[in-house]
Amino acid sequence: MEYLSEYRKWVDSPYIDEDTKKELWDIENNEEEIRDRFCAFLEFGTAGLRGLMGAGVNRMNVYTVGRAALGLANYIKSQGQVYADRGVVIAYDSRRFSFEFALRAALVLCAGGVKVHLFDDIRPTPLLSYAVRHLNTTAGIVVTASHNPPEYNGFKVYWEDGGQIIDDRAESITKEILGVCDICEVPVMDRERALREGLLVMAGEEIDRKYTERVLQLCLDSEMIREKGGDLRIVYTPLHGTGYRPVTTVLAKAGFTRVETVKEQREPHSDFPTVRSPNPEDREALELAINVAVEGGAELVVATDPDADRVGIAVRNKEGAFETFTGNQVGVLLAEYILSRRKEKGLSSNGDTIIKTIVTSEMGRAVASAYGVDTIDTLTGFKYIAERMEEFSRSGERRFVFGYEESNGYLAGDFVRDKDGVIATLMVCEMALFYKLKGLTLSEVLEDLYQRHGYYLEDVVSIRLEGCEGLERIGNIMSHFRNNIGRMEKVLGEPVEEIRDYLQGVRYDGKGEKSGKLDLPVSDVLYFRLKGNSWVCIRPSGTEPKLKVYFSVTANSREEALQRLKRFKVKIDSVMQVLVTR
Repeated sequence: MEYLSEYRKWVDSPYIDEDTKKELWDIENNEEEIRDRFCAFLEFGTAGLRGLMGAGVNRMNVYTVGRAALGLANYIKSQGQVYADRGVVIAYDSRRFSFEFALRAALVLCAGGVKVHLFDDIRPTPLLSYAVRHLNTTAGIVVTASHNPPEYNGFKVYWEDGGQIIDDRAESITKEILGVCDICEVPVMDRERALREGLLVMAGEEIDRKYTERVLQLCLDSEMIREKGGDLRIVYTPLHGTGYRPVTTVLAKAGFTRVETVKEQREPHSDFPTVRSPNPEDREALELAINVAVEGGAELVVATDPDADRVGIAVRNKEGAFETFTGNQVGVLLAEYILSRRKEKGLSSNGDTIIKTIVTSEMGRAVASAYGVDTIDTLTGFKYIAERMEEFSRSGERRFVFGYEESNGYLAGDFVRDKDGVIATLMVCEMALFYKLKGLTLSEVLEDLYQRHGYYLEDVVSIRLEGCEGLERIGNIMSHFRNNIGRMEKVLGEPVEEIRDYLQGVRYDGKGEKSGKLDLPVSDVLYFRLKGNSWVCIRPSGTEPKLKVYFSVTANSREEALQRLKRFKVKIDSVMQVLVTR
């Protein structure tokens, strides 16, 4: 793309608003900044759009959102008029310009002849997934950048099953978006006209009520919660996001009567002012809530990210200190609780299955096997879990029991087809109450699982590489590892038993010789399996300008596992330092 001419086109276009033009005039003498904003269109990937907000084709703004919405409208209409009539439901979170982006997408869709249900206020991402199925719409959009820093926003697309669009459909929609050559000529319907003609319909509390009813039905021991829910003291924080109303409503209706929210983080705020990053995977984001719990004597802290699809927890241990758990550890605890209680209550059946991603700990598989439950792996991203859920629903051959991923995403039930922080919060609270009544902390339960199944420890290292140059560096690093695929044994210092290149769809032995094909979709992922259920995986992030390296080790003791994990990280880090600076 000729970035300077595209820059000039935006500055001169009568279609572009004056505030945007002023932002562009301010960088007139900064060619590097102009290049970064106009070197290429913000890519519509398998997670939709996500990027920094600002003026330019490589930024999130009403014009790039409008272009994506027009491409989606054209794709929906290509499927037939009935799909356009069923329409699209749109939700948005508490980030800057989320409402403006959602409204622009809605009015572009309406101009294209596609009906839109637009939520009347902020809503969690999982509620959007539920609304697609509840309203029987063709598609859904949620405007969010999940747990990313405040300067980011995004535009995720869902299909009629309630799951995020998968690769083939994303490619088809991308083709339609690429066909929108002039971003300055995207038609936008007047809002009042759209409402008057019935193309724009506001969605509200009726969907919230139905969703809450379905969530409450997931309790495995409703009677226990009604009778003893007040015995568990909980501190909850929505981290300035969308979770406050739905989470506190569900907990109260279930019977948890001693729930305190962090008042400084209760209200939605686009800048997330009390945290460095609104990511519940990081203990730092939970510190205010932990302080409230310490002062109030609570036993459990729960945090949801801004769009309330991820959950982080901290638990008071026997020594009285608060301990945080990784996404893998919470997933294993939930798997154990759900499967053990289902067995106890006679709810287990043939075909029960849990689903996890390839970068999620193998400990979940060990737990499931102990209950005779199968585990299926998918590529990274909850959309792939949703895809398998839909297959189960259609075939009836398997029953989805639980799905999770290492990045703090969990799901029970099948009426939502994305990770759900509201459901996960309820299940965590129920689990914590159950074990408390038995005199156990979650730390003790986890230690018992380690004793039974082995010590599984995991970590992930993220290397942030911003801008067009960063994307190029990420590609070069992945190419380096592919070109040296048989040398990882030397890099890691341990025998490699198997290598999986998901981009090529090929399986290799430890020396780099082809040994078979992979049965998962194409994805830019390299996976190195080592002895004893340990592995290392390298992939670009699908939602941020990062290269991610995942580590998982298994050992007979915590000390041995920690030493092995540290050794792998040091060895990979030394290689990455060289590659990043090339």
